[in-house]
Amino acid sequence: MTTTTTTTVATVTDEAFAALAQRVRVLTDRADITGLIDGYLLSLDTVPHTGGRFDEAWARRHFTPDVRITTPVGEHQGIDGLAESEQATLAKFERTQHVGANYMIDLDGDRAAVRWNAVMAHVHPAATQRARNEEPGGHFDVGGTFTGEAVRTPGGWRLRSLEVRAVWTSGTGPLVLTPRAEETLRGLAGGAC
Repeated sequence: MTTTTTTTVATVTDEAFAALAQRVRVLTDRADITGLIDGYLLSLDTVPHTGGRFDEAWARRHFTPDVRITTPVGEHQGIDGLAESEQATLAKFERTQHVGANYMIDLDGDRAAVRWNAVMAHVHPAATQRARNEEPGGHFDVGGTFTGEAVRTPGGWRLRSLEVRAVWTSGTGPLVLTPRAEETLRGLAGGAC
């Protein structure tokens, strides 16, 4: 009887340990993906603000080589040229602040569907404000959603796809807009979501 009880306790303990280990892995994956998202958003504000430039190391820290990104200003496929594209987009502003919230992470093994909301403030350079005959400090704010896929790689979680959708804007955009950005702003002004 004692042997049977010991075996039963050991089996339950092994099952409980396996369940706990699985739960810890899920929590760790969620924390790692949240850290990836927060690191990406923070980098959009800190890299240019500190005088740095987006580079290949930045791109590889956040994205897979086959990444596909769709934003209100355009699309980009693959990691090559991604840093330069990001540099050109954010160079239109003196400073930015990207704040993410409401992270939804749907884990499926080594993949995860991700979604979050963001409020993004873009402060115009003084030259833009002078060209518009406006006081310095003007900004263009965007509220939107990010959806995509994160995958586990040997270097950790990375974003494989990302779609940024503007839900609302406030203020005037940069002096020079891409055709896609002009279309997005027209649609939002017309009440489209």
